[in-house]
Amino acid sequence: QVQLVESGGGLVQPGGSLRLSCEASGRGASMAFMAWYRQNPEKGREQVAVISRSGNVGYADAVKGRFTISRDNVKTMMYLQMNDLKLEDTGVYYCRDMERDYWGQGTQVTVSS
Repeated sequence: QVQLVESGGGLVQPGGSLRLSCEASGRGASMAFMAWYRQNPEKGREQVAVISRSGNVGYADAVKGRFTISRDNVKTMMYLQMNDLKLEDTGVYYCRDMERDYWGQGTQVTVSS
């Protein structure tokens, strides 16, 4: 069973930055086709960014130019660098193994002045 564990969330002011991490561990752990999602009461759950095994990336329009997804296949880690954070970026951020439909437990990001 593969476990995904997110970290790096917190409270930040508008315009600030955070870096989220997702670590895959357990039997069969590997970095598959991966994604970051976020969830908040207003918008529900939405996909934020994706990254393929070969490193091709895609972003939701709301975060293009501000967020950067990356991965380290050796360390079985995935990252989300979030810059110029806005109030509407607030939510619980989850990483997801798109191929096997594994989800992490989420990390809270709160953008507030």
